[in-house]
Amino acid sequence: MEKIPTWMPVVAAALPDGKGRWLMHRRPLDKHHGGLWEFPGGKVEPHENPAESLIRELCEELGISADPAGLEPATFAQESPGAGTRSIVILLYILRDWQGQPHALEGEAIGWFTPEEILALDKPPLDVALARKLFAFEAG
Repeated sequence: MEKIPTWMPVVAAALPDGKGRWLMHRRPLDKHHGGLWEFPGGKVEPHENPAESLIRELCEELGISADPAGLEPATFAQESPGAGTRSIVILLYILRDWQGQPHALEGEAIGWFTPEEILALDKPPLDVALARKLFAFEAG
């Protein structure tokens, strides 16, 4: 019997600018949750660990590079299991140091926002949960 995973690992990064703002990425309009703002990242491929996957995704989406050792685990969010579907689990990391200037290579736009602005942005449900947890974590 083939073992089919019951969950899909996804990784995302919270990038602070050192001035109280954080980078958000606007999803492509033709994708699920198109036009909503999210922390940049993507699916973990079967041959990757989460850190490798996130570094690859940041290069593809934003054109930046970073050392996986610089990723700080922050929090996670998960979907409730649905009938016959794999639940998504997003692992959020903080990345404070990277090389290159972030650009929107795969999405509609990027922007730098304060925590209050991020909490007010239209986001997918899991990014809502990640933002709430991240900024509670960062504040205290």
